[in-house]
Formats: sequence, C-alpha cells, structure tokens
Amino acid sequence: MSWTASLQLDYTRESDRSVARYLHQGPLRILQSLYPEGDAICHNVLVHPPSGLVGGDVLDMQVSVGTGAHGLVTTPGATRFYRSEAGLATQQVHAKVASGGRLEWLPLEAIAYNQCDALNRAVFDLAPDAEMMTWDITALGLPAADLPFQQGQFRQHIEVSGVWLERGTLNAEDTRLMNSPLGLAGQRCMASLVFASGSALAAERTERALAHARECIEGSALRLSAGATSPHPQIMVLRVLSPVTEPAVQLLREVWAAWRHEMWALPGTLPRLWNL
Repeated sequence: MSWTASLQLDYTRESDRSVARYLHQGPLRILQSLYPEGDAICHNVLVHPPSGLVGGDVLDMQVSVGTGAHGLVTTPGATRFYRSEAGLATQQVHAKVASGGRLEWLPLEAIAYNQCDALNRAVFDLAPDAEMMTWDITALGLPAADLPFQQGQFRQHIEVSGVWLERGTLNAEDTRLMNSPLGLAGQRCMASLVFASGSALAAERTERALAHARECIEGSALRLSAGATSPHPQIMVLRVLSPVTEPAVQLLREVWAAWRHEMWALPGTLPRLWNL
C-alpha cells in the first residue's frame, strides 16, 4: 500500500512577525513555530512520521512566503528512499516567494537505499526582490553500515524557475558515473548549497559571498572536492563530494552561516533541532 501526503505551508508578515499557517493531508506535519531570532523569522520543523518512502509513495509540499515574511524550514532526520518494488517514490516541493520575502529550505539529507527508485524534486519561484537559500544533500547507500548503493535509480530536479535548472539521474550500476574521476570518483555523498535571488545580484555582493565560501572550503578536509561558483547572475552554488554525509553537512552549515551574515546581515543561528 502506497502513502500519499500533501502539505500547504504559508508564511505571512503580520505587523513585525512572520507567521506560519498550514494545511495537510496524510502523514506530513509542521511542528510548532519557533522564534529563536525574534519575531521576524519563523523557524519550523517538517515531520513525516513514516520516515521513509517506497515505490508509489508521494510527498507533495506547496510553500508560499508572503511579502516581507521570512521562513526557515528543516527536518528532524533524513528522508529515506527504501527499496522499491512498485514504481517511483517521489518527494517534491514547489515554493513561491513574494517580493521582499526570504525562504530557507534546509532539509536534512536524502538517503538512497539499495534498489530504490526515487525522485527528489524542488522548484522555486522568486519575485524580483525575493531571496532564498536551500540545500540538497544526497547519501547513496549507507557505507558505514556496509549497505552500499549497488542497484536502483535516484533522480534529482532542482530549479529556480526561468533562471536555473539542474537535473540528473544516478544509476547505481553506471560504474563510470559512480566511480570515475569524471563522475563521483567513488564518493557516496554529494551536496549543494544554493543562494538564489529574483533579480541579478550586485557583483560586489556575489564576490564577497564567494570569497567567504572559499575561505570555508580552504579550512575543510573536503577542500579538494568542493567549490563555490556563480553560474548565473541570480545564483550562487557551493558543491561538495564526500565519502559520508557528516563532513559535507558541516561545510554546508559553515557556508550557509557565512552567506547569511554577508547577504542578509543575520547571524548563523542554528535551528534548535540541529543542536540535539
């Protein structure tokens, strides 16, 4: 039996407070709103009680951020795509950010288990004065548990509408992709952090932000498999490959905090859940 769950999450600015309201169907919830940085930024935790997806399951999230609102969403644990015997398992989010709005979409990693058939899709629509940060962390199998990703497919789709589109299919049996120096080079975690704007970023902002990211990279054990670039005037991307998730996540958090400070004059206040 497959699960279908949907969530509509809306952030609005009411006086000086960002307020979250949501509707859901199926096993998908938003926990209590938290304000560790004051009323202007609303932190939420997205929970999927079954904790994993198999063939036929669908998680569908629709997010809106109103004018001047700021929402931060994370998850309490990894999204697990288990072995599929009944077709595609899908997790998808479509977010719209209005003028002056900010969104931080920061889920923990997606784990592709052996023999999964998975799609992880994210689409973001940004008004001209909107900005956002998101990351995508994919773990292929569980190397530390000796559960490698040897069969199956993991598809990714990350899009900022009209600006940037990145799609890929990871086939576990494609040894050239999985192990070649021109592919993943035997690494089993790949991660990206994206800063996106609805209009072109000032060149000096981009240069300073990339300089901070490169300082973080130079101080990381992953400095030979990470890089930060601006592939479009509205986009900055940090990419990293790692044998396991933990060092990649640490680097993403450091650059996220640096970009938060540089781009928004905000501290790198960690969601409380990350400190547990």
